[in-house]
Amino acid sequence: MSAIARHGVSLSGPEDGQPMMFAHGFGCDQSMWRYVAPAFADRYRVITFDHVGSGGSDVSAYDPDKYSTNAGYAADVVEIVRELDLHDVVFVGHSVSSMIGALAVIEAPERFDRLVMVSPSPRYIDDGDYTGGFSPEDIDELLESLSSNFLGWSAAMAPVIVGNPDRPALGEELTASFCRMDPDIARRFATTTFLSDNRADLPMVGVPTLVLQCSRDAIAPAAVGRYVADTIPGATLVQLDATGHCPNLSAPEETITAIEGFLRQRVAP
Repeated sequence: MSAIARHGVSLSGPEDGQPMMFAHGFGCDQSMWRYVAPAFADRYRVITFDHVGSGGSDVSAYDPDKYSTNAGYAADVVEIVRELDLHDVVFVGHSVSSMIGALAVIEAPERFDRLVMVSPSPRYIDDGDYTGGFSPEDIDELLESLSSNFLGWSAAMAPVIVGNPDRPALGEELTASFCRMDPDIARRFATTTFLSDNRADLPMVGVPTLVLQCSRDAIAPAAVGRYVADTIPGATLVQLDATGHCPNLSAPEETITAIEGFLRQRVAP
């Protein structure tokens, strides 16, 4: 099966437009970009897709060994880009897909033009002077809870992740998205996500990068966004007024405005 079919790739916008690829985070699918991606389809060739094991992807292609690290997902991104013969790609990744995008840029720098990281975290666990937001015990408890009661974990965690308690529909949507995943794949993807450490990869990102940091993000605190922006050479940090971990759902207009501003910036030759 082609990478395009395996990942349920969707294409919109002018065929000759600069490619702009949107990648979803853990427990989500490409529909999570439905408020943001269309804003760019008048000028860009917009590509959305589902990671294997999510959304409309081919679940039979899931390989526990391959997807035990973010590098496996990054290899898929590069495969899609090459199969579509894309160049000068603007990659927009949410949450764990921010790191997946960074790894894809490192693997195939000739294919990418810019990187947008929405609510990124290279490591979720605190380590010495590094603040990831969670202790090892926190992550162990999170993964154990997910393994023992996936539906209960989804119902409890999704509202925390998305934030905005005054807008319960957002938490309900994320809960439903989580619950559509195969529980075993969800457990493995969560393990890959929350035990990853991509800090050493950040200095190797060689394209202009935008880091979008949300306010009061329970998953990626402000210190994480600053760390990412400080570690990627020349990266730009934008602090959003949006709260929670999913501004693509909770604050799409602010997210679009920030990305638009970044794309308008001139890049030094």
